Amino acid sequence: MSWLIEGGTALLDGALRPAAVALEDGLVAAAAPAGARRFDATGLLVLPGLVDIHGDAHERQMQPRPGIGFPAGLAMRDSAAQLLAAGITTACLGVTLSWEPGLRGIEAWRRTLAAVQAVRADGGCDLRIHCRYEADNLDALEELLADMAAGRVALLAFNDHTPGIVRRLPDPAKAAAYAQRGGVAVSDFTVLAEAALARRGEVAEAHAQLAAAARALRIPMLSHDDATPEDRAAFRALGAAVCEFPMSEAVAQAAREAGEHVVMGAPNVVRGGSHMGWSAAAPLAERGLVTILASDYYWPAMLEAAFVMAGRGVLDLPAAWALVSANPAQAAGLDDRGRIAPGLRGDVVLVDPDRRAPVATFCQGRLAGMAAGAAARVS
Repeated sequence: MSWLIEGGTALLDGALRPAAVALEDGLVAAAAPAGARRFDATGLLVLPGLVDIHGDAHERQMQPRPGIGFPAGLAMRDSAAQLLAAGITTACLGVTLSWEPGLRGIEAWRRTLAAVQAVRADGGCDLRIHCRYEADNLDALEELLADMAAGRVALLAFNDHTPGIVRRLPDPAKAAAYAQRGGVAVSDFTVLAEAALARRGEVAEAHAQLAAAARALRIPMLSHDDATPEDRAAFRALGAAVCEFPMSEAVAQAAREAGEHVVMGAPNVVRGGSHMGWSAAAPLAERGLVTILASDYYWPAMLEAAFVMAGRGVLDLPAAWALVSANPAQAAGLDDRGRIAPGLRGDVVLVDPDRRAPVATFCQGRLAGMAAGAAARVS
């Protein structure tokens, strides 16, 4: 099916202007195709679909309460619907592959990969796997390498949460929360955590193997929660060219000086600061130290963050939108999306600027989601 989206204000070549956008055969077309259906976008902004490079809100559908799980297939269908409603047309799901049991363990990893594969057949949001590999999860190394070789992993991020988890275990509340998420007793979780940390000497070699495989397969790599510029440099040496959630401004500065993308959370912008007490993302983005805003744990924050950034008066909306569309697409190696231009994927979101809300979402040229009442705009 082909479409002509007319009457709206489109983001084209870095500027907003009245223009029609045509979609044909899954792509943006240079001209209106014959027999195209029409979507009246009067009063709406016609923007590139949001590209989420890091979002783990799907975990809430899988485990809405600690220890309460639902089938991965059902959870992923719900996640896909929520993504479309948020205007996200490409979602790199942050799936943690940890030594932990339960939600972030190897069985959950397998179920999630299978569920994503099943939902992809529906032709909606382009779901991709952003593997958050936990450094001490050495037992999963061979399986992950096989999944990478099979094309099931789109992004590889290096995580290192185990030392922090072990440090917090003496706190009964923290220990109980970790154990609940894993579905085991606190004593059993403690044994697992300490056993994982005891193999720390093997981590460097595992990272080297993963990085070599990712380079060979052209899988973009990211490092997560870098504490120092030296940490960033070490991951840069492995080929991880994206810095996500740097723990200090100095780390972000070092990454940008190296020409790397820096990712922070859109919820940070919407809420006015980090819930972790780290740097505020908005002023760093205005200074060019943050180039990508990801959903992190809350999908609706991406679209809202772009409008918040524009409302601050430093970046205009096209520049703010690049933080949530063109830039993450580039960092993820997805040169076929993130902008509206002939020959690119027909991923477009129509937004009511007054409500800051999606009215319709097109994925690969297909009308994949509409808000209540939007059907009246279709002819």
